[in-house]
Amino acid sequence: MKKSRFSEEEIIGILREGESGSSVKAVSAKHNISEATYYAWKRKYGGMDESEAKRLRALEEENARLKRLVADLSVQNQILKEVNAKKW
Repeated sequence: MKKSRFSEEEIIGILREGESGSSVKAVSAKHNISEATYYAWKRKYGGMDESEAKRLRALEEENARLKRLVADLSVQNQILKEVNAKKW
């Protein structure tokens, strides 16, 4: 996955700037992002503070690690089934 130019703290700061009364177009132009990016961030990080964003990132990393672990174990299980299915 591509790494963002902005950290979660910066994203939340940009969203707060947009919520404070500035137009989305002005905030997007100021930070050199598209309006679609602003709204995608708002959908993901809207209403969060920095600690919640860090916790979200930690949970996403743990989820990805666990998915890789399950995939590896599934492959190993399938290999063992194939070996045991052969008649000696």
